[in-house]
Amino acid sequence: MQPMKQLTMKSNSSVTEFMLMGLTVQPGLQLPLFVFFLLNYTATVVRNLSLMNLIFLNLHLDTPMYFFIFNLSCIDFCYSFVFTPKMLMSFALKKNTISFTGYMSQLFFFCCFANSECYVLTAMAYDPYMAICQPFQYTTIMSPKICCLMMGFAGAMVHTGFMIRLSFCDSNIINHYMCDIFPLLQLSCSSTYVNEFVSSAVVGTILILSSIIILVSYAMILFNIIHMSSGKGWSKALGTCMSHIITVSLFYGSGLLAYVKPSSAETVRQGKFFSVFYTLVVPMLNPLIYSLRNKDVKDAVKKTMKRITS
Repeated sequence: MQPMKQLTMKSNSSVTEFMLMGLTVQPGLQLPLFVFFLLNYTATVVRNLSLMNLIFLNLHLDTPMYFFIFNLSCIDFCYSFVFTPKMLMSFALKKNTISFTGYMSQLFFFCCFANSECYVLTAMAYDPYMAICQPFQYTTIMSPKICCLMMGFAGAMVHTGFMIRLSFCDSNIINHYMCDIFPLLQLSCSSTYVNEFVSSAVVGTILILSSIIILVSYAMILFNIIHMSSGKGWSKALGTCMSHIITVSLFYGSGLLAYVKPSSAETVRQGKFFSVFYTLVVPMLNPLIYSLRNKDVKDAVKKTMKRITS
């Protein structure tokens, strides 16, 4: 915490705290939204922890694919924890403030888990490619030792480090419910050109590289599926990929809709809506997506329930 305090002092900002406007300023919506997001958070925690425990307790799920799913559930659990408790408090408090250090801390973990989810989803596209196209090399290449290196700390450090160097001298009101990069840049009284360039470069690099890997992986998978003569092989290959395609579409689609937009009052509201979707709704849906049509997970649930009842 001490290094963060030192960095905060170096920013030469007269603003020591920020006020988050939240999702809405209408008093009549505060209670319904509080109940909705409390239920959402409860479902997110229960579903992700349950899936993580299933994978951990069942040895037949000790494969690279379920290692990725375990990591995805862990990231989603932490991801929702970064935003939801603070947002739930905002519905009950008249003044929703956060300190400069608190803002930068939440921003760091937001970038960290968002980057990590991109890396894991990218690796999960490469996983079915190896399973379908290179089955004999699958267990050798897709090892947990390699997968553990895929973390988003580097990108988060870059984003947060460049944000701390800015000065904030006048307004401290942020039209958002969470600590994000671009809403904060609008308040800075110093030049934000470098920050905008670095943020665009880092995010663009991650998105372009991950998109290329995902598209090439699925192009190769589709090429191999077309040459399969067995209908059972078709079904198994499509079943392996479908859950990941849905997850990638939800995460990347809502993320792009939240940020790729012109700046106006209406699009700011739309941006907040799509931000809610990829930060709070997607982490709740992912465990269902990877469980409902997954025979291995269903078998693991039955075995675990038998252990508990016996």
